Amino acid sequence: MSGKPTFWQDVAWRLEALLYDLFAGFTRLLPIDTASDFGGWLFRTLGPLTPVQKTVRRNLELAFPEMDDAARETLIRKQWENTGRTMAGEFAVMDRIVKDTSRVETEGFERLEAIAASGKPVIFISGHLSNWEVMNIPILAAKIPYIVTYRAANNPYVDARIRAGRAAYGVSLFAPKGGDGAKELLAGLQKGESVGLMNDQKFNRGVPTPFFGHIAETAPGPTKLAQRFGTVLQPLTIRRLHKARFRVTVHEPIEIESTGHKSQDIDATVCKISAFIEKAVRDNPEEWFWVHKRWPNSLYKAPEQ
Repeated sequence: MSGKPTFWQDVAWRLEALLYDLFAGFTRLLPIDTASDFGGWLFRTLGPLTPVQKTVRRNLELAFPEMDDAARETLIRKQWENTGRTMAGEFAVMDRIVKDTSRVETEGFERLEAIAASGKPVIFISGHLSNWEVMNIPILAAKIPYIVTYRAANNPYVDARIRAGRAAYGVSLFAPKGGDGAKELLAGLQKGESVGLMNDQKFNRGVPTPFFGHIAETAPGPTKLAQRFGTVLQPLTIRRLHKARFRVTVHEPIEIESTGHKSQDIDATVCKISAFIEKAVRDNPEEWFWVHKRWPNSLYKAPEQ
């Protein structure tokens, strides 16, 4: 929303922020795993009652057409639980998860150490897998300065709390999506700061890429940045081991295609990213963020009888 909000809009925002504070305050009273359990229970219980349930079911029909109804319903419940653990249970206690070093193990940490030693920025990419906030933990542990992009909340008071929540566990650099954010990203990369981006959601007018047998539009931004700065795309995946315990895997870098045709190279590289994300989702489908519409709107319309 642009411009100054109306009095009643501001009141509504402040009430939302109060509810946010009350919920977060309650969650922080709980032990970490109990907070995670509570969030999982909450979304597993309430999620199927929301209109978003229709999107979740349709996404799973598109991704796994061969899956029987019983298996799909089980997967729906599991993905709601994971989403609830992440968003409702664990975000408020991320600073405590970070401080408990036993909760996150990292495969390939030596790659992060090499990036830190080189002083050269990279483009970190991942998807909304497991608790995607955990992606930041090993990067911070390796002492790599980097900028994390995020989509600002519509409510500015809630947005400020989200930013403060991330700052509490060490993520203090942000580049809101949009024109100003792009400038911050470029300035950061020029100073040697790496960039962290999610590259698994729908991006209108993006690169058409195969994703679970359907064409999905995918953001070319991470690839363009890597191409411009002559660096690599460094993918990470997150796996939930048990409750609020995780494994982060730092994979082999994805090199930018280099045939001399920049536009084609971008498209080909974005397709490689989508293939990487698809494999990660197939490996652990219950831990992906199935609540958003990843494919064109036409695939979500009711089929003709």
